[in-house]
Amino acid sequence: MKEFSKYYIVSASPEEVYLALTNPITIHLWSGEEAVMSTEVGSEFSLWEGSICGKNLEFDENKKIVQQWYFGDQTEDSIVTIKLHPHKQGTSVELKHVNISDEDYDDIVEGWNGTYFQSLQEFYYD
Repeated sequence: MKEFSKYYIVSASPEEVYLALTNPITIHLWSGEEAVMSTEVGSEFSLWEGSICGKNLEFDENKKIVQQWYFGDQTEDSIVTIKLHPHKQGTSVELKHVNISDEDYDDIVEGWNGTYFQSLQEFYYD
């Protein structure tokens, strides 16, 4: 099992980024895909036509999101923690994704960098 950590800068306030990550309508705007998302702890979510699915574990409004991502029959929970920090250019997004299977690691990292956060950054690019 591997883990991935990285900071991203998004040209929007932490409140805007939080909304972009938790509101299904806003997720659709920046991702181009329908989303199932709720800020109710224990609710399940689905992004990118079901290619990302999981359960919402914790929310601290405008500051933190914790999710469990599902990977087949993986025995250890794959946990994603996203923390939002005010930054002079908008928001510094601190990502930590733990318990990524070795065989999925490269695809997950590419997804974070090349799809997920790239799409969000481009949406808010000024």
